[in-house]
Amino acid sequence: MDKIGKYDIVRELGRGATATVYLGNDPFAQREVAVKVAFPEILKNPERGKLYTHLFLNEASLVGKLVHPHIVQIYDAVVAKGLCYIVMEYVPGGTLEAYCSVDKLLPIERVVEIIFKCTRALDHAFRIGITHRDIKPANILFAGKDQGLGDIKISDFGAAIIDDPERTQVSGVGSPAYMSPEQVKEQSLNHQTDIYSLGVVMYQLLTGQLPFRASTSYNIIHQIINTEPTKPSSLRNKIPDVLDAIVARAMRKNTRERYQNWEEFAHDLAQVFRNKHLKTPAHDFAESEKFDTLRELPFFAHFSDAEIWEVLRFSGWSNIAPDEAIMNDGDPGDFFCFLAEGELKVTKNGRILNLLTPGDCFGEMAVISTKTQTRGADVVALTKAKIITVKDEALRHASEPCRMHFYQAFLEVLSSRLELSNTRLAAL
Repeated sequence: MDKIGKYDIVRELGRGATATVYLGNDPFAQREVAVKVAFPEILKNPERGKLYTHLFLNEASLVGKLVHPHIVQIYDAVVAKGLCYIVMEYVPGGTLEAYCSVDKLLPIERVVEIIFKCTRALDHAFRIGITHRDIKPANILFAGKDQGLGDIKISDFGAAIIDDPERTQVSGVGSPAYMSPEQVKEQSLNHQTDIYSLGVVMYQLLTGQLPFRASTSYNIIHQIINTEPTKPSSLRNKIPDVLDAIVARAMRKNTRERYQNWEEFAHDLAQVFRNKHLKTPAHDFAESEKFDTLRELPFFAHFSDAEIWEVLRFSGWSNIAPDEAIMNDGDPGDFFCFLAEGELKVTKNGRILNLLTPGDCFGEMAVISTKTQTRGADVVALTKAKIITVKDEALRHASEPCRMHFYQAFLEVLSSRLELSNTRLAAL
């Protein structure tokens, strides 16, 4: 096969029960793509044809809707009588399945980072009315060829519940080992079923085994409903108790005891690094901690998750010692900063002009001013501090929506400063 629609076919990537996936090339967008072609005979199957057709059309309906850095993007879909295919982002790094055995476990810190990114991606899907319903290692892909680093992307939303659970939900889909108690009972589902399934994935990545194992699906389902799994820390050394607690809460059988939303799940994962339960390299920050920090700063309140990840990628993060200078009066001003932790002082000729506390933005005037790009004061740390730095060049090369939100936030900062100045003048 040389061509499917407008897409040039390079080679076959894989073959499943219902479709073949090819590596293709989009000559118009000039990018590699993955083309999933449904077997025509499968869609006409008298027993399961309706289910397979539903799953295919379900995924095809998501073209252009799931735009997130940790979700495989669906570019195009064609549903015709003789040919049905979906065109997706090509993700070359393989799946998490390769790291679900005891002899090939990822570092614990890497597992936490992966699960954190999954929580943010699935929260994005939930906010536009989508529950995945088939979360498992085979549906989580590495974006790069080095699985020890880089991003992940969630794929295969064919089984998803979209907008109206009662209208779109069908039975007979999903992988039993990863199903929630309510899913195996064929009850009405919401995002908490994905929370449970991601808890199972986390358990497996941490320990190299599933929480429930049996020779038949019936016995697995019985355990999912009735049995509590062994703690991950009992199966692998150096897993802190806090991760036992996170996995246990994600996998609670009673949905009232489970994480109620993705924000709670993500917050607990980020706190693992913030509270030093797991170590990060010296002078480094875990990506979950970075994301959580940016998400909490008022400056970034109107940024989308995708824009937060973008800022995370082009910003610099550093620990500052007491009395260390961050900016000097008269120096070139080709960057601005945010204070994440600690306290700073702003001085001019030895006189204190201001004290900065967590959440404050500083140094931006030298970047956004068209007249001068030099510092007008010194900024020095009073305590240990964490600083986020954004260079002028990085901001200029950011996406248009990201830049727009930066300049909107700058206006809010300047407006607040002006209001504070007027209040101080009125008090004189």
